[in-house]
Amino acid sequence: MARGRAEPPPPASRADLLVTLLRKRAAAHNAGADDLELLLRNQIRWALPIQREGTED
Repeated sequence: MARGRAEPPPPASRADLLVTLLRKRAAAHNAGADDLELLLRNQIRWALPIQREGTED
């Protein structure tokens, strides 16, 4: 107990990260936590892949 919670492993992929962030955002929305939801929306935007014209990723 003195060690606290076990830290979860980092997401294996960008898709896993997005799934986690989207679930947290939905929970924040349902709880009416507007500031937290905004923060998570910004993190989701940052985590999305960027596609530029003329490149295929």
